[in-house]
Amino acid sequence: MASANLFHFFAAILSILFPTAFTATVVEDLNNLKPPPDFNSTITKNCRTNPSIRYCNSTPFDLHEIFKSTIVASHLCNVSNNPNCVESFPKIDLHGQPKIAPLYLSFTFFWKYCPLTVLSIDLSNNSLKSNFPTDIFHCSQIQGLDLSHNNLSGDVPVQNFTLLENLTFLNLSYNDFSESKISETHFFERFNSSSFIHSGVLPNHKEFKIKAVLLLVGFPVFVIVMVVFWGWLCFTHRKVHKFTPAVIKAATDGFSKQNLVGKTGQISIYKGVLKDGSEVKIEICFNNITRENRKRFVEQSKVVVQLHHKNIAPVLGWCYSSRFRATVTKWIDGESVETWLSTSNPPWKQRVKVILGIAAGICYLHEEWPEVGYNLKTKDILLSENVEPLITRFKLDDNHSSLKKMYKFGVFILEIVTTRRAVEELEKDDTSFLEWVKLHYPENLENVIDERMKKNADIVSHAVEVVKFGLMCTDLSNSRQPSWDTIYAVLSNISSTAGISSSTDHRKSSTDRGRVHKHVHHI
Repeated sequence: MASANLFHFFAAILSILFPTAFTATVVEDLNNLKPPPDFNSTITKNCRTNPSIRYCNSTPFDLHEIFKSTIVASHLCNVSNNPNCVESFPKIDLHGQPKIAPLYLSFTFFWKYCPLTVLSIDLSNNSLKSNFPTDIFHCSQIQGLDLSHNNLSGDVPVQNFTLLENLTFLNLSYNDFSESKISETHFFERFNSSSFIHSGVLPNHKEFKIKAVLLLVGFPVFVIVMVVFWGWLCFTHRKVHKFTPAVIKAATDGFSKQNLVGKTGQISIYKGVLKDGSEVKIEICFNNITRENRKRFVEQSKVVVQLHHKNIAPVLGWCYSSRFRATVTKWIDGESVETWLSTSNPPWKQRVKVILGIAAGICYLHEEWPEVGYNLKTKDILLSENVEPLITRFKLDDNHSSLKKMYKFGVFILEIVTTRRAVEELEKDDTSFLEWVKLHYPENLENVIDERMKKNADIVSHAVEVVKFGLMCTDLSNSRQPSWDTIYAVLSNISSTAGISSSTDHRKSSTDRGRVHKHVHHI
């Protein structure tokens, strides 16, 4: 090519003018040699003759850089064993020369003015440690490029290969490039797979298969392990139930008066909010308790948190410190049965529903947790929004026999029917209340039925039967008090005659205790 001849003719002139220049090192040449006085006119003449020469596109001319590029070109031509460095410069061959290859790659000015005659670049087997040498793309006329057997890394600038229109041979094998994320497949269709062997550009099929197997097998195993772990974590959390004093204090906003919703004796009742946003009722007793009482409190708490029934208020946990002990239950938006009876004058069906709900909760406790005692005072029984009664107060009560528990239930039944205690609050104890009911037994029992309640003959008849049943439950003699099986049958019959559908409840009890679940009719 004419331009190449001019370029190398100029390089030959330099070698004549400076005969010792090319016997020294490249760096010494670059530092010691200066452009000749007519250098500017020479390259101007060259560009006038052949404008395609690369340095012709940079005006004004950087004479020093152009001059240095001619020195490097002369060195490279000789190092690459080209046959005639004056007439042609067809290849840059630095194969297997790791000491000088990085040096020539660092000469950016040379690649900027890359001779047009260079058709092949071989930088293979040099242990080069860098990113892809992008300066090579200035040699846009090349037909072959070999960068194999190096330690090149990072991304391959695939888009820049469009500049190398004449490139037919490419070898990037045995490098550490990043796996290509190219959507266009034209680049890989342009060169065969041998161009990328162990280059990192394409996925290694063997490694890909291993990764695929690990993914297909490992991922499901990972999911199963995580499910088991979170299940265990949730189960453990559910079984621990112990709150710290800091959590209780935070939930009640520092035991603020705004959160204090009630007080019974030594028990202060707060409405609180836990970290997860759930609303709770926190009953706190602020006093110092003995070690024995604390132990009993914890034992009781560990039992009541395991009670699971629709008619039992869920107990979430407990807390104790040197200053207080607390029981945490789920917050129930609803009024007490006492308030409900005295203010709303509920109809007969709703009263029966409340009796049946409490009976179902008691039967669950009797069968599953006989050691648990309960409070059936109407002021301590809460009603949910759908008039579902909830037993809220418990204690481990081994001294209370089944007869005494049934007695409490009988008193509760009579209070629901009569509303006497809730309205008048005249009775000092159960005895006076029961004597008042018995005073009308058996002929005038309809006189003890709440007079505010709308009733007809059928309702009066049913109510009288319920009162008789309640009196039977309060009889502490073994011969008169019904069995729990009788209670099931009687209350089921009451629900039927009152027009309340009964259902079967699969009661939930603690699996830790190894008890067998039984069916209880929701009477």
